Amino acid sequence: MQYLTYRGTVYPWQCDHMGHMNVMWYTGKFDEAGWQFFGSLGLTPAWLKDAGRGMAAVEQLTQYRRELHAGDLVSIHSKLIEVKDKVLRIRHEMRRGDRADNVVAVSMLTAVFMDAAARKAIAFPPAMADGWREAAGLPLADHTEAS
Repeated sequence: MQYLTYRGTVYPWQCDHMGHMNVMWYTGKFDEAGWQFFGSLGLTPAWLKDAGRGMAAVEQLTQYRRELHAGDLVSIHSKLIEVKDKVLRIRHEMRRGDRADNVVAVSMLTAVFMDAAARKAIAFPPAMADGWREAAGLPLADHTEAS
């Protein structure tokens, strides 16, 4: 399932000397979409703070497919593609407007769940992670212990 996680526009100051939106703004818009997506999973800033937890990006791969120019309307649609014990992989699709056939960039993000004080990756609560897997149509984790 894809979620609409960002809507905005391209402003003239976001464009570079070539007249198209600079890569730093793509990254910023994908980052904003990521926090909206985390919130849709229940990983809101308030929940993370209260639980002493955090999220950290460890890898981001962005493909630039088409240029954006000042005045273009932009949307980002995000989808959970993998849930591991400590890791989420998310696919963000940036579109001109909302049209699925007008993808201008795709960003694949790998993020880890962290203990904010220890600054170490930790496992998601199993019920939470299984809920995400089920909602995304991903295989559920095997929580049986080996004997």
